[in-house]
Amino acid sequence: MHESFNVLLKLILPESIEEYFELSDAKKEGDVIHIYLKELNNIPTEYSSNKLISKGFFDEITIQDFPIRGFKVLLHVTRRRWLNEDTGKVVYRNWDLVAQGTRITKDFAAFLKEFSRYTSS
Repeated sequence: MHESFNVLLKLILPESIEEYFELSDAKKEGDVIHIYLKELNNIPTEYSSNKLISKGFFDEITIQDFPIRGFKVLLHVTRRRWLNEDTGKVVYRNWDLVAQGTRITKDFAAFLKEFSRYTSS
């Protein structure tokens, strides 16, 4: 990918997402932009002392993000899982990306909360 495209992605996607995910696809359908992200095979730091083997991915989840130029944005996120050979248990990165009880990013939830303060008064 060209460097200028990576810079643009960093401006559009939630902060630090490029550290953990790769863009696998993007498409526009009607008034919706779909962005597909796959978690990179980078061992979570909390398991750096364990022997982990990638065991594929969880089912894709869809998260609503900030609109872009009037288009609804959906992030289709595929998370990775690993087998911890030391314990025999499946482990995964502990994400705090999605706002509690919603399927939108915390940044977008905070934006909507702030926005509603001004529209309700």
